[in-house]
Amino acid sequence: MARKEGLIGRKVGMTQVFGDDGNHVPVTVIEAGPCTIVGLRTAETHGYDALQLGFGPKRKNVTKPQAGFFKKVNVPAMRTVREVRLEKTEKLQGYQVGQALTVEMFAPGELVDVVGVSKGKGFQGGVKRHGWYGGDATHGSMFHRAPGSIGASSDPSRVWPGHKLPGRMGGDRRTVLNL
Repeated sequence: MARKEGLIGRKVGMTQVFGDDGNHVPVTVIEAGPCTIVGLRTAETHGYDALQLGFGPKRKNVTKPQAGFFKKVNVPAMRTVREVRLEKTEKLQGYQVGQALTVEMFAPGELVDVVGVSKGKGFQGGVKRHGWYGGDATHGSMFHRAPGSIGASSDPSRVWPGHKLPGRMGGDRRTVLNL
């Protein structure tokens, strides 16, 4: 069974790399770690095994509950705290609070899964959000990007549940496997 360890990172920017054939490929640069273990979750106490990881220093606007939590574990305040669950076969023996995890825990060429949040685009219409065609652009049409009919008339006298409509687009959690 594969490891399920992880790191927290942030996107630094984009660049390109050139392959042996001379073609360039766009790549995303991610600053991954170092992450500090700020807590351990055990199956006996919490019902599951997990690491609580902290990433990036938080210098100001630290709330009193956050300050108390980090003071109790003797770790400086972190900007981001996330839990990484471990497989049932893995145990917490090799980990301790305050330990730093870096990218050296991964082997070169090892496949990783990346989880992130897509760009939020705000309230968008059906043409952009769902790829609807809209109406004619010319010939006297006054129906360009409007949704058109969204259901039948007197029967059923309602819009079916789950019908695609305009609304907030983006800002969703996305996972890309085996990068």
